[in-house]
Amino acid sequence: MEKIAKGQETELYVDKLAFGGMAVARVDGFVFFLDRAVPGQIVRARITKKKKNYAEARVLEVVSESPHQVKAPCPHFGICGGCHWQDISYPVQLHWKKSHVLESLGHIAGIGEAEVLPIIASPEPFRYRNKMEFTFSARRWLSPEEFSREEPPPAESLFALGLHVRGLFDKVFTIDSCCLQSETANAILRDVRDWARNSGLPAYTIRSHEGFWRFLVIREARRTGEMLVHLITSGTPKADSAVEDLGARLGSLYPQITTLVHSISDKKSQVAAGDSSRVLFGTGRIEERLGDLRFRISSHSFFQTNSLGAEMLYDTVAELGEFDGSEKVWDLYCGTGSIGIYIASRVKEVFGIELIEDAVEDARENCRINSIRNCSFLAGDLKDVIREASQEGRPDVVITDPPRAGMHPKVVKTLLEVAPRKIIAVSCNPASLARDAALLTEAYEIGAVQPFDLFPHTPHLECVVRFDRKE
Repeated sequence: MEKIAKGQETELYVDKLAFGGMAVARVDGFVFFLDRAVPGQIVRARITKKKKNYAEARVLEVVSESPHQVKAPCPHFGICGGCHWQDISYPVQLHWKKSHVLESLGHIAGIGEAEVLPIIASPEPFRYRNKMEFTFSARRWLSPEEFSREEPPPAESLFALGLHVRGLFDKVFTIDSCCLQSETANAILRDVRDWARNSGLPAYTIRSHEGFWRFLVIREARRTGEMLVHLITSGTPKADSAVEDLGARLGSLYPQITTLVHSISDKKSQVAAGDSSRVLFGTGRIEERLGDLRFRISSHSFFQTNSLGAEMLYDTVAELGEFDGSEKVWDLYCGTGSIGIYIASRVKEVFGIELIEDAVEDARENCRINSIRNCSFLAGDLKDVIREASQEGRPDVVITDPPRAGMHPKVVKTLLEVAPRKIIAVSCNPASLARDAALLTEAYEIGAVQPFDLFPHTPHLECVVRFDRKE
């Protein structure tokens, strides 16, 4: 192979998708990572970064189409930083996601012999999200055509409510419709944007940290149809009346909106959460159903974003647990208690631990409304309280559902000391799952690996693994 240099153009055959979503091509064993490419394509690409063992390249032209390529239905495809696998057929997406689980377990954990079951597809490949966050901006991202015009666009047209441009934290483009949420939610998005733009109050700008409108969050329960609208603004004397007027309009137009929450945030960080909140109408919560159970979800609560997929995932947790009704179960990183509550009728007792106090309060409330009396929850940092909890007796089964970073090493160490009969790990990151698995296989063997696609058209997936204690 000829010498590779930054800026060089070359023709490449794309043969796979790597963990994280980049496409991969190889020439004489040398690896090229490409953004926005489909396995099976032949592309002309320009080298943007050259390292000793690999290079990164940008696709300039598709020389030959892939048989796995489909037309992306979203009009914003290629701009949005969200579901950038929309132009890859869904069965092929599933193939590569299962492959990433296999590779992670083999390369990171050294347990490539583990059998990975066929990945379970999302019940719906589109309109599956029950929560979407949108950002306001005073400086809308301009398309190349708009940017090249001699006359700059009028200031009022730069007001934006939408999503971030892929790879650009400070650029927001306005959208009229998102394929991942319902048409009702899209209509609400458009109405909020138009009303806010005409309100006379500016959108927030992250460079100057000035402006009023910051975020719009729409949550929609799939089983009940209830909707929660959450508006986050900066603090200003005009905040109350402006949001109240918008809330009154939305309430009159959309009976599906059962509650509306307004939060104020003056923090510089771009997080769709407030320092203080008030409920304009409704209870401040919506109710979702999974199986025969009811779950109340507040504006800041974590809940699986794919409700229909979550139901299948929880059923799998229950099946892998093989519960007979006598088990004491720990539910670690339990959030609002959804997994523990879901399996409560099958076990003797559930004890959940979660860092966020509001989530623990939601978990207790969810127990109350479902008349569940064998679950208890503790708010605290798991790595600090798990050893104390272990003094109360050994659990038979531990369920763990950590954030993307995986379990803290202190948590894994304590689990090895406590030695439950089974550990059922739920993970949204095959890499951190494999790292934790490498530690657990000191005393456990893998009984089952079941991946789920709860995030179609993205590289993300969920996985459930059962670890059985070695005898």
